[in-house]
Amino acid sequence: MADFPNLSRRGFLNRSAAVGGLLVVPGLLSACSKTAAGSADGAGALEKLRKQGFVRVAYANEAPYGYLEGKQLKGEAPTLHREIFKALGVDELKPTLSEWDGLIPGLQAGKYDVVSAGMAITPERCANALFSEPEFISPTALMVKKSNPKKVTDLASAKAAGITVGVMSGAVEGKYAEGAGIAGDKVKTLQKPQDGADAVKGGRIDAFLLTGISLRWLAKTNPETEVTEPFVPELDGTKQYSPGGAVFRKGNEDLRDAFNRELKKIVSDRSRYVSLLQEYGFSATELPPATLKTADLCKG
Repeated sequence: MADFPNLSRRGFLNRSAAVGGLLVVPGLLSACSKTAAGSADGAGALEKLRKQGFVRVAYANEAPYGYLEGKQLKGEAPTLHREIFKALGVDELKPTLSEWDGLIPGLQAGKYDVVSAGMAITPERCANALFSEPEFISPTALMVKKSNPKKVTDLASAKAAGITVGVMSGAVEGKYAEGAGIAGDKVKTLQKPQDGADAVKGGRIDAFLLTGISLRWLAKTNPETEVTEPFVPELDGTKQYSPGGAVFRKGNEDLRDAFNRELKKIVSDRSRYVSLLQEYGFSATELPPATLKTADLCKG
């Protein structure tokens, strides 16, 4: 199972302007795109997968999004994708481990068919690959000591209480705190999620600001803490949903569209969605709004 430092890399840097390997290997991505465009994918991709009986999926070993436990591929993305591909007549996921920065280049090079890693949907990534509709959103939450002694529920209440809030170094949550009007001397920077949990437990900060998904996972190994109900922060009046989805090669639009049809059945059924993903800390709070569309997210 992945450790928490990997969670910070996956959960935050992919939402910043520096979108992993996409900005540092443009030549590779361009070359791979040409290879994919010239391959025999397109409308025949799903039929090919049905005939071979499996789909090759890439994961980055980052819990709770996609990771190997023993010999079993687990997490949000593989669980959803297994359900969807079974409905499409493909019974098996064959996993390939990849470094985070290599996920899209490997996809474009034909090493696998789908990225199953809970990857955030950004315009930069959309330029090099096809995304499904959102599988989840990542509302923000606060980790606090048990019983929530300061009684905070969101950034507005944190500001009103005058508490000290911890954020990850380089993470978007620092901007959320600033946007909410929390004074700079009340915001402490931490290097990894476990540092945030330790700072809460040790009283060095009053609350740790992170996605609810990651905090609930972190709380499993830090029982002295609890996590508030998630909320959707705003920056300049825009809600920050941070959605993620499956990723396909360009040229595989038909496969992506078939996937989306089955995905819609799951995200339209609250109880089914929660029953599939609650093991990984996902709840109805992470259900993407029906109005949130990948085409809009890709435009930025």
